[in-house]
Amino acid sequence: MHQFLFGIYPYIALTVLIFGSIARYETVPFTWKSSSSQLLRRRQLILGSVLFHVGVLVIFFGHLGGLLTPIWIFDALGISHGAKQLLAVIAGGVAGVMALVGGGILFHRRWTDPRIRRTSSFADIAILALLLAQLTLGVGTIFVSLQHLDGHEMTKFMAWAQGIFTFDGQAASYIADVALVFKLHLFLGLTIFLLFPFTRLVHMLSVPLRYLWRPGYQIVRSRRKTVNKTPAE
Repeated sequence: MHQFLFGIYPYIALTVLIFGSIARYETVPFTWKSSSSQLLRRRQLILGSVLFHVGVLVIFFGHLGGLLTPIWIFDALGISHGAKQLLAVIAGGVAGVMALVGGGILFHRRWTDPRIRRTSSFADIAILALLLAQLTLGVGTIFVSLQHLDGHEMTKFMAWAQGIFTFDGQAASYIADVALVFKLHLFLGLTIFLLFPFTRLVHMLSVPLRYLWRPGYQIVRSRRKTVNKTPAE
């Protein structure tokens, strides 16, 4: 089971993430959106959204750089495993708490306001709940990481992540003896990747660069109650 979850499941999740996202964009492009509810309880939305998105972005790029950067680069730069571990704990802890608080605000807003609930799908609420669970697990890993400040535990996850991308058949074995909270964190993260194409998370892949050069225009709502008809009508 361990080999399947951490040696095969990552490829299933990443394959669905990539090809599922492409298929959704090509077949139903008008669903490629986050379905904003910003007109309702705007102040709560702004606070929660800023905390959540800033925290998640820091966590994402921190994980991306921390896990996929070859260990020899840190060694060449003179960055010890312990120093990298401590940086990950501090930066990840702060960002994790920010994202967790912001996500909690967004979940409370979406769950308790009847008008927002009415415009939310099951997937909207479920994926936010999964993200909150993932953030909770992530913050929980900090307490275990504090017991391994020498950084050697962290190198296991780097070897695993890099092994997945280099098709190392032994990748799963590198994290066989890590704490359960880490395994749950990895499994739920992979599951979120699997569900990514089918949720509002796809808007993360949309960078509105075209807005930088498109001509400006303003949409004005008509004040007329009825449409004037021509004599021929």
